[in-house]
Amino acid sequence: MTRLRPSWVAGANDPETDFPLNNLPYGVFSTKALSPRCGVAIGDRILDVARAEAAGLTGTRDLVQAAKWNPLMAAGPEVWAGFRARIGALLAEGSPEREAVAPLLVPMADAALHLPFDVAEYTDFYAGKQHAINVGTMFRGPENALPPNWLHIPIGYNGRASTVVVSGTDIRRPVGQTKAKEAAAPSFGPSQRLDIELEMGAIVGTPSTMGQPVTVAEARAMIFGYVLLNDWSARDLQAWEYQPLGPFQAKAFATSISPWIVTAAALAPFAAEGPEREVPLLRYLVEDTPGLYDIALSVEMNGQTISRTNMRELYYSPAQQLTHHASSGCAMRTGDLLGTGTISGPAPDSYGSLLEMTWGGQTPIRVGAETRAFIEDGDTLTLRGHAQGDGFRVGFGACSGRILPAPDFFKETT
Repeated sequence: MTRLRPSWVAGANDPETDFPLNNLPYGVFSTKALSPRCGVAIGDRILDVARAEAAGLTGTRDLVQAAKWNPLMAAGPEVWAGFRARIGALLAEGSPEREAVAPLLVPMADAALHLPFDVAEYTDFYAGKQHAINVGTMFRGPENALPPNWLHIPIGYNGRASTVVVSGTDIRRPVGQTKAKEAAAPSFGPSQRLDIELEMGAIVGTPSTMGQPVTVAEARAMIFGYVLLNDWSARDLQAWEYQPLGPFQAKAFATSISPWIVTAAALAPFAAEGPEREVPLLRYLVEDTPGLYDIALSVEMNGQTISRTNMRELYYSPAQQLTHHASSGCAMRTGDLLGTGTISGPAPDSYGSLLEMTWGGQTPIRVGAETRAFIEDGDTLTLRGHAQGDGFRVGFGACSGRILPAPDFFKETT
């Protein structure tokens, strides 16, 4: 197993930090004195790589001067590897450039974090088998839980890039149409069955060409890094609107991501095999090397952990999802974000949504001294994730959001 790489930044050697030298995730930060800029997390500090590049320390030129990582993302895997190696050398124990780098470190406690990249497009998949079985069982019965195509293709839909927000952004309760079973007509008002979906997000670095599919190996090389992703979901809006075309307003109002992009290179030592398959995949989707990662994931509601699972529970890897996305000739762009779909384990305490944990609201869960079937105003939901190494962890930081009441100028009406 890979061991901790020691750093001269003391906090980076703490076995409980998400950000050791083995990680070096990419974010965008600001302080009272500094405008938003690219930074690399190291222990309890952030390296101002915009200033480091301007000082000639990074081996790059004009790739991290904007307050977004898209220029570096578009530069491709060879540049990614060189940049990461150079940052690692600057921060490694015994670095001869310590004196030049030390003034460029900012306390993380003093920083505000921003969306780390411009999201070009957002696609959400449905690639967790246990989640698909649970939801299908609730709505169609156990005999028809999985759609006929589910074991053959990664199912997905096009979401909204405009409402992807960084962790810490408050989320306004959505409003929309719902229809009670006994009602003759739908009504309009705030969602009463607001939910989360625990997912990972894969970020496309290098683009593909319209009309040209990509192989799984090519897709893997296109992925710049990963974030935690919460695809907030209004289940009552979804139940009324989703047929025949699928989710729309029930998902479009917000998607939260963690503020740090953990690179594929940092996660490589934690590669994990996918599940055994009931039926063979078509050749274009077959992976020859492990495509998932051993990443422990959890959900907290108001500070209390209510679920634990692992990315290994996915049935389709992000590279397989990206391959299928491009298989029709769909062009993928730098900054495309691919949500994996809800990641649920085999038991209720490993499910990735309240819909599953409470089985459609029938069995509310206890949260401290209270119970919850779905999310109430004022609740804060937090996703966490990390890969565990020998004496270190590669983590993502928190992906949190607090629910605010629906806009008061929306009055329920028929």
